[in-house]
Amino acid sequence: MPVRIPAATRGEVFCFGAAGVSAFAPFYLMAPGAEERLTRQTLKWAPRWERNITFFKNPVERGIQRVSPPVARTVQRVEHRLPLDKMAQKTDRGIKKGLDRMTPRK
Repeated sequence: MPVRIPAATRGEVFCFGAAGVSAFAPFYLMAPGAEERLTRQTLKWAPRWERNITFFKNPVERGIQRVSPPVARTVQRVEHRLPLDKMAQKTDRGIKKGLDRMTPRK
């Protein structure tokens, strides 16, 4: 019986596409003439993106203003509960001990 692979969902297709673009972008930019092609595409698409970004800007700004006060309160509560000072001092001591061990003695 053959193995049936389910169709990819929209999120999976997006993730695979983003991974492919980020993986092959360095090779694209190393190719000869890449700067000219990139400049040409930027000049072509930048005005359209600038025009379309206004659809998203206002709702995102409102969402951030609504969410930021509860997030700030949560961060302050968590900061008081975490022993950050002790952890930082312990890490500092560990680094110093490691450096003392690595340095040659006279």
